[in-house]
Amino acid sequence: MSHTLRYCGRAFTESELESIGRLIADTPGANRAQLSRLVCEHLGWYRADGRLKDMSCRVAMLHMHDDGLIQLPAPLNGNGNGRPYKRRTPQAEAELFPTVIPANALVDLHLEPLVERKASHLWNEYIDRYHYLGYQPLPGAQLRYFARANGSVLALLGFGAAAWKTAPRDRFIGWTPEQRERNLHLVVNNARFLILPWVHSRNLASRLLAMAARRLTDDWQQRYGYVLS
Repeated sequence: MSHTLRYCGRAFTESELESIGRLIADTPGANRAQLSRLVCEHLGWYRADGRLKDMSCRVAMLHMHDDGLIQLPAPLNGNGNGRPYKRRTPQAEAELFPTVIPANALVDLHLEPLVERKASHLWNEYIDRYHYLGYQPLPGAQLRYFARANGSVLALLGFGAAAWKTAPRDRFIGWTPEQRERNLHLVVNNARFLILPWVHSRNLASRLLAMAARRLTDDWQQRYGYVLS
């Protein structure tokens, strides 16, 4: 009987692992990102919206590489894991004077989804400089927001793919392992939530979380093509 190994929520058979190794050997000029897309196409590994599940595949292949099951080519530029986030710009410098205003007095408080690469860099820098966990790339499907009012950034929120196993969550939901595997993509984590340290605004946190809860399902469907539970 052949054995299976599970990576990133997917079970891989021995024959699939062998075919991944052959694909890598037969495509010597491909980098890791290209290989992950090729493997997804070969295995028919797609997301709920029909796109390739290449980020999960790339992480799975890295684990396979670490476990000695396949041999990946060297990374082109490194992925930065374990290294400090070095980007520092004047735009993310701390404000000299605090913002002290209750949330109900803020003008035009809104959530702004990240679209442009420049905004993504700024979000990463704010999180790295002022969040106690620092910056780490969010894996898989994700949405990130700036919270702005009066033209200024007051807070940042990030939502990402749910962890494969979390005992308190799984007990609360009460699903079986099979149900979890089938429905996990319908659950997201609030991976980062930061009110910038110079912002002092009563009730701002609860108001922002309520705003995010109201729009996250629609934003997720627009980005990824399916509705969260």
